[in-house]
Amino acid sequence: MARRDSEEFTSFVVAHQAKLRRIAYLMCGDWQLASDHVQDALVKVYRHWPRLRSDREKLGYARKAVLSVVIDAKRRRSSTEVPVDSVVDRLGGADAADRSADRDLLSRCLVHVPPRQRACLVLRYYDDLSVSEVAAVLGCTEGTVKSQTARGLDTLQAAFARETNDDLLVSGRE
Repeated sequence: MARRDSEEFTSFVVAHQAKLRRIAYLMCGDWQLASDHVQDALVKVYRHWPRLRSDREKLGYARKAVLSVVIDAKRRRSSTEVPVDSVVDRLGGADAADRSADRDLLSRCLVHVPPRQRACLVLRYYDDLSVSEVAAVLGCTEGTVKSQTARGLDTLQAAFARETNDDLLVSGRE
């Protein structure tokens, strides 16, 4: 069995820790959390260090370990969600002030959607046009309408999440 060379491992960490941290940051969006994830991943790398031969194999294993740690952490966090017996429908008994606030929120979120995608969303969901009718209005193919609508919904959901710190559930997507 190959022996573990601590100095070689330390040199590897010094050379690649910043790169691994950037990968973790791009996955989780938090520098401190990224540092924690890299530390956890490096523990895994150290355990397997004697089996890793080439520099390329070592870096590849380290990248994979970082990705696994981040993904596992997200899974663990999501498993702490607690189901409830019922969901309160905020729009069910909405009064004029609530409807006005909702329209204002929607307007603020729509600003973040690029114009072509916004046009597809407005025509599909506000004007209630079919995909073929929207394609005719915009002078494009139905496939373009579908892809622009999907991208627009994704952008709208992201804007909604930023505005409210909540997720927007969009149903009936085609």
